[in-house]
Amino acid sequence: MVSAKGDGDEREARFREYVVRLDEVVGHLDRHEPLRAYVTGLCLDGKRKSIEPMAARVDPRNVSARHQSMHHFITRAPWDDGAVLRVARQEVLGRMGRHGGIQAWVLDDTGIPKKGTHSVGVSRQYCGVLGKEENCQVAVSVSLTNEAVSVPATYRLYLPESWAGDREKREEVGVPDEVKFQKKWKIALDQIDWLRDEGVQEAPVVADAGYGNATEFRDELTAREIVYVMGIQDRTTVWPPMSGPLPPARYGGMGRVPTRLRRDEKHRPLEASALAKGLPDESWRKLKWREGTRGAMSSRFAVVRVRAAHRDYNRREVRPEEWLLIEWPQGEASPTKYWLSTLPEDTSVEELVRLAKIRWRIEQDYEELKDEFGLDHFEGRNWTGFHHHATMCIAAYAFSAAERARFSPSEALAFLKAAPLPRGFKPRGSPATSRAARALFDIHDADRIGQEPASVRELRLVRERTSGPVRFMTQ
Repeated sequence: MVSAKGDGDEREARFREYVVRLDEVVGHLDRHEPLRAYVTGLCLDGKRKSIEPMAARVDPRNVSARHQSMHHFITRAPWDDGAVLRVARQEVLGRMGRHGGIQAWVLDDTGIPKKGTHSVGVSRQYCGVLGKEENCQVAVSVSLTNEAVSVPATYRLYLPESWAGDREKREEVGVPDEVKFQKKWKIALDQIDWLRDEGVQEAPVVADAGYGNATEFRDELTAREIVYVMGIQDRTTVWPPMSGPLPPARYGGMGRVPTRLRRDEKHRPLEASALAKGLPDESWRKLKWREGTRGAMSSRFAVVRVRAAHRDYNRREVRPEEWLLIEWPQGEASPTKYWLSTLPEDTSVEELVRLAKIRWRIEQDYEELKDEFGLDHFEGRNWTGFHHHATMCIAAYAFSAAERARFSPSEALAFLKAAPLPRGFKPRGSPATSRAARALFDIHDADRIGQEPASVRELRLVRERTSGPVRFMTQ
């Protein structure tokens, strides 16, 4: 029987139950064991979370067979990523309520640097991790967030135009026919629509200027009655408070009736930077938004009510007023960041700042997803494998995040212990790795392994499903 002797046993039981829920959405029974192996491998300590090193950690007596089953599960098996992500988000949302529920839907894209050019979607493009243009893959995601816990709820590769229009490259890596070139904001909009269809609790959409600069995106969100807090560039044009575009010209009695808004040389919008620099000193307030590792995070902010002006001379209706939030840190020569927000007019400055800055939570997520759960360790090239691996990483991370809502980070997955790696083990691609060396793993190392570790037991423990208590099978 599962013992109640302490938190470790309870966490282990919750992990088993969670993996069972994942099993239920991937289909065929022959996918359940590699799923358990994959999730367990991602949760275990280890510098490399590609398939072969994980196979060695979870099943050191049968590395080759385990590697083959895990590889097929990730790169070929046609299970639904959305269904697994649904289970993952439900795991986190079940704990998020005690910390205030969903406070924001945060959009982000994450770069995965690549040396070669054959993996799906690899192109020379801006890579946020490196802070410059480089060969990389970029994935777009929407995360459900509050300041205590968050989880990516969607994740999709951005396919550059050079890939989208190349039939040969698409076929080589299995890009589905229905996947066409889309700008990142359009991918994000599809993801938002999907989450709404799923019935996920709505919250303000938060994004940096990479998304907020797309006026079409902001307009689409407004048309859906979705509020947002979006970063923008300093050159974005806005109408200052109490102003706006001129109404359509008077009808002269001939031709079509004028319907478009106007501006002229004397009546024009301002760039956000010009408006900010013209604000009086009393407009600026020093505000703290959270406690960081080095103390309080604070800066100077100002807010004004404006109307977005981008090409409104092509519109028939004036855009509604919204907030312009500006950050101008003490000592800087000019403001450093700008946001537009459609939060209600009675929203406090403190709340605007808190939401604008909540992206720190997602940056932390992706740092952990890469460093601890191997999000960027996938070595395959195809479309299916890229998304299946990411989905499994998010699923593993979701359990850890949910547990952190209960326990300290050091205790969350302490019950999982890696098996000792076979002597001389080196994953594929490592220096001095040979077929002969790998062949020794399965033949000789079983005799050198004494007690079966929790990671190996886990693959069998979850197999036994009963209507009553879960039983340990220790052979």
